[in-house]
Amino acid sequence: MYQLDIVLKKGNNLAIRDRGGTSDPYVKFKIAGKEVFRSKIIHKNLNPVWDERVCLIVDNLQEPLYIKVFDYDFGLQDDFMGSAYLYLDSLELQRPVDVRLDLQDPHCPDQDLGSLELAVTLFQRSTEDREALRQAQNLRLSDLHRKSQLGRGIVSIRLMEGRNLIPMDQNGLSDPYVKFKLGPLKYKSKTIPKTLNPQWREQFDLHLYDEEGGILEISVWDKDIGRRDDFIGQCQLDLSKLSREKTHKLELELEEHKGMLVLLVTLTATVAVSISDLSVNLLDDPHERQQIIKRYSPLRWFFNLKDVGIVQVKILRAEGLMAADVTGKSDPFCIAELCNDRLQTHTVYKTLNPEWNKVFTFNVKDIHSVLEITVYDEDRDRSADFLGKVAIPLLNIRNSEQKAYVLKNKELTGPTKGVIFLEADTIFNAVKASLRTFVPPEQKYIEEEAKVSKQMLQQNFNRVKRCVLFLINVGSYINSCFQWESPRRSLCAFLIFVVVVWNFEIYMVPLSLLLLLAWNYFLLGKESREGSVVSVVMDVDSPDSEKKGFLDKLYVVQDVIITVQNALDEVACFGERVKNTFNWSVPFLSWLAITVLCAGATLIYFIPLRFIVLVWGINKFIKKLRDPYIIETNELLDFLSRVPSDVQLVQYKDLKPETSQSPSKKRRNNPG
Repeated sequence: MYQLDIVLKKGNNLAIRDRGGTSDPYVKFKIAGKEVFRSKIIHKNLNPVWDERVCLIVDNLQEPLYIKVFDYDFGLQDDFMGSAYLYLDSLELQRPVDVRLDLQDPHCPDQDLGSLELAVTLFQRSTEDREALRQAQNLRLSDLHRKSQLGRGIVSIRLMEGRNLIPMDQNGLSDPYVKFKLGPLKYKSKTIPKTLNPQWREQFDLHLYDEEGGILEISVWDKDIGRRDDFIGQCQLDLSKLSREKTHKLELELEEHKGMLVLLVTLTATVAVSISDLSVNLLDDPHERQQIIKRYSPLRWFFNLKDVGIVQVKILRAEGLMAADVTGKSDPFCIAELCNDRLQTHTVYKTLNPEWNKVFTFNVKDIHSVLEITVYDEDRDRSADFLGKVAIPLLNIRNSEQKAYVLKNKELTGPTKGVIFLEADTIFNAVKASLRTFVPPEQKYIEEEAKVSKQMLQQNFNRVKRCVLFLINVGSYINSCFQWESPRRSLCAFLIFVVVVWNFEIYMVPLSLLLLLAWNYFLLGKESREGSVVSVVMDVDSPDSEKKGFLDKLYVVQDVIITVQNALDEVACFGERVKNTFNWSVPFLSWLAITVLCAGATLIYFIPLRFIVLVWGINKFIKKLRDPYIIETNELLDFLSRVPSDVQLVQYKDLKPETSQSPSKKRRNNPG
């Protein structure tokens, strides 16, 4: 048995993997396919200095040390930056050696990916020390893996306003928004149109992964539609200089005097996010569990409203996973995400039935959040392969219940191969959870970019179509009451209308919604609700499951696009006609609108609204009885149909003839 002491010194001219022309590199060591070391992450540096020491146990010198470098991307799969082999059989015992390894990509061997510098020393050890050394190595690796994922605190930022920003548009104004970057985390504010002194009033939190605090990078941009956004200015904030548990009001000047930003920044201790083994589990201890339940009791709702509760998930094992490697096996690991908290298990090599037995604990800030568990296959020189995913709303968790979840595809619309066994517990303060329901939800740092998909377009179109058809059916049902198609139903509707309008009070609006909720709760039942959810899911998925030819799919997409195009045209025409009524595009119609509005205002002033609605309703009900062949009309829509839209105004506009092409000159030029 041998002991290999390595000092990972630094990297030189590493590959660029981020858009800003830099990378966030870290290094992995592997022996016989198993990870034995992972370095810390150096942010935004192509020449990182690690100076980390590691002691490895080696059984066979014929097995080389495999070294890989990755670029860390929060919430995404890390990018491969190169790899190299250190051949241990060439080392001499007890002789320190400085090694320089050139990184390569097996798929592009001619590409220059930089190099790593190491100091290596090989020692021989007795087999009696084997277990103690190996256990110490595993504990150290587990501790490093855990610390790399746990935050050191939270920086709460309130973006208040900007002052005297420079104009970027031709109108002398800008449409500014702000980008924030703290290590791997990013946040983008909303856009404030046409101003040089924007008022954002936004609040968000970023996790601190640097013990010293790190540098918060801030840049201001001008939003442009149809082309690249313009850069306004930037500044930086050194968080290590700010005291903790205190709110700091900061006025940050942009470089080159391009304006100023006003921020409120607070640094606080980290939230309850942890990784442990099954043997170290707080909620399994009755005393600790009671303490946590007491901490989140309803009577303590006034302490820290953001701390709603905790969720603990035990990631036990998976069975029957998809084989991602050519050997018919996989190297699976698991990632658990709750909003912006993200924890990862270790990798279990060469198996389709891995056992992780890890316990992840998350702080709950919104009880309506969804816990996402994703299984990946670790690849040697590529990004990890997706194996399956499940999404579990926190309110659906049944405490202490071990359950097998069927893994789904990336879109969570259908099953994939394998199941994962989980056990979760949620403890929360119901009062805090209720109050937090009425504030904006936490925005995710990393969101997948939207992509054009004909299946998604058709699916969303069908969803909107179902909602519109439901409203149309409701309207048709109400209209049938006015048409006396069923005398009994129309008579009941007439009596209900008269009674409700005559006795109407404003409190009846929430009361009616309350009665509707109670009706659905007591009459539909749990089984029917679950059946309706399944039917909706199956209906949503049906377009994807149908096997259609290329022309059929093309015709379906064409039909969807034409329908959406016509609907957008109708909505735009309606809005433009309302606008053109008030801007005197057609003076006759504007005068007519003034006359009707004056008459309506006078009528409402002298006659209570209750009587006007009652008369309108009675007239609506008896209209069909007075004249069975009457044609229904909508006076408001009929009026607006006479107002031209902007397109029609352009079409109706007279063009001035050019002086060089007057009618007399045309006759002279064309005598025949």
